[in-house]
This record gives sequence, C-alpha cells and structure tokens, in this order.
Amino acid sequence: MKHLICKLKTKAAMTAARTRRVLSGSRGDGYIDTAIKILIAVVLGALLLAGLYALFGETVLPTLVQRIKEMFNYAG
Repeated sequence: MKHLICKLKTKAAMTAARTRRVLSGSRGDGYIDTAIKILIAVVLGALLLAGLYALFGETVLPTLVQRIKEMFNYAG
C-alpha cells in the first residue's frame, strides 16, 4: 500500500511539473504576432482600396464618362 501511495505521489509531482512547464512555455507567442500582422495588412488594404475607390469615383470616372460621351456625340 505504501508503494502505491509513493507511486501516486511521484506521478502527481511529475504531472504537476509537466503542467507547470507547459503553462510557462512561450511556444504560442508567434501566433499572436502573426495575427497582428494579418490584421494590419487587412486594415491597410482596406484603406488603400477605399482611397482608390474615392479617387476613381470622383476624379477619373467623370472625366472618362465625359470623354466617351464626346467621342460618341459625333455631329458630323
């Protein structure tokens, strides 16, 4: 019986040590960095697309529409 109790104590101590080592480890730190980089890339991409949409919507497209109308408005 003493042998069984000693064996259980040893196993519990080893499990506690392993758990402590796993919880104090820093193997998952790279995931947070990667997630932040992806989030920054998505936000910058959205800002770039919004800027291009505003540029094309207000500057390029009206000029293009006017040129197309002038090109097909041939009076002869």
